[in-house]
Amino acid sequence: MANSSLGFSVEVDGVSGQCPSGEKWAEENLARKAIPVLSCEGPCIRGEIARQAANIVSKQEPYARACYAETALVPHSAMATWVKESEQVIMIDGCFLHCIGRVINNIASKESIVHIDALGLHKKYSKVFHMDDVPESERKETAQFTADKILDLLRSGSAPTTDTCPPCSCS
Repeated sequence: MANSSLGFSVEVDGVSGQCPSGEKWAEENLARKAIPVLSCEGPCIRGEIARQAANIVSKQEPYARACYAETALVPHSAMATWVKESEQVIMIDGCFLHCIGRVINNIASKESIVHIDALGLHKKYSKVFHMDDVPESERKETAQFTADKILDLLRSGSAPTTDTCPPCSCS
């Protein structure tokens, strides 16, 4: 099995229309120049921690939650416009694979993306897949810890601005 791949494309069926609530949300946040926060949404515990941390971060000014699926898969949407036009985009991936971040790298300007590997911050669950294998209270606690670290990095200006961080060696 190959350990890496070159860039590739995925064929996506077209779509007509937009999500009315997503349009309203994105237009409001674009107008107020909120910084979009996107995250891994994977079913594994690492994706769940990233998702919950993103929800926590996005409740702080000047941040707001953006939908990565609508951003990537509805290119004529206000959500995609908001992410593309933002001066800064916060991308919280669940692990070093940066699955969603690698997509967002091709939508937003790379200079605008603050790419964060949540696993590298909390250093837990690298050998656990399913989120239900970790008690809900522990998931919430780890997400809060991760969000606090992310907010500290963002406030201090020391968050990474590229997706080139090395694979995590967490246990």
